[in-house]
Amino acid sequence: MRQYSPDLTPPWKKPQPVPEVPAEPGLVVEEPGTGFCGAVIRCEAGTVTLEDRFGKHRVFPMEPRGFLLEGRVVTLVRPSPAGPARPSRTASGSVAVPGARARVARAGRIYVEGRHDAELVEKVWGDDLRIEGVVVEYLEGVDDLPSIVESFAPGPDARLGVLVDHLVPGSKEWRIAQSVTSDHALVVGHPYIDIWEAVKPSSLGIEAWPRIPRGQDWKTGVCGALGWPENTGAAWQRILSSVRSYKDLEPELLGRVEELIDFVTAP
Repeated sequence: MRQYSPDLTPPWKKPQPVPEVPAEPGLVVEEPGTGFCGAVIRCEAGTVTLEDRFGKHRVFPMEPRGFLLEGRVVTLVRPSPAGPARPSRTASGSVAVPGARARVARAGRIYVEGRHDAELVEKVWGDDLRIEGVVVEYLEGVDDLPSIVESFAPGPDARLGVLVDHLVPGSKEWRIAQSVTSDHALVVGHPYIDIWEAVKPSSLGIEAWPRIPRGQDWKTGVCGALGWPENTGAAWQRILSSVRSYKDLEPELLGRVEELIDFVTAP
């Protein structure tokens, strides 16, 4: 006699198998029911805890077909005991995403004043910026900022963030920043004369950044006061090499860069 399967469901109506993915710390997934997207930070007792880029935590049951990974439905399973116990962090303090590919660049941009500013932002926030698809460019000064913003023509789908040195009330930089009025452009800044000062002195092994008399070139004066050769390029490489993570930077810079990233990537 011909044997028939007790399951008479047509093949095209049967749910297709989906891959099982270990819920390793740092894995970024989305819970489709809520739209919450975040990195795995904990997996225990049939649940997984996700952390989004703003530091918010949510706990979800690890149900079959319960998550999206790069747009595909997956089933999260407990990782093997040999997996890492804690997620690694990027230099900015964000949860690292192992193997993540850089996102296609957004139309929006972040502008900084000069090459040193761009190199420092890249060193600390580079991993985050690539995942978010944000490109950083430098201006070589802010004197022409209003015309640069006008030429960029920021809009809802192409926001522009600008980081300015020495942005304190009454300064030239402050007056220029005030002239940028677009709702889709954000100009913020730190109080330091140059981005060099945004690096904590303790990270360089000095007590404080020296005070340089007004009218003297600040960077050259710093080199002289610290007993460094008067080669500002070499001095900057010395400073940059001392920066390992956000912990080596002053809070006045950290907050402003995070604010710009949030602004440019806002939906």
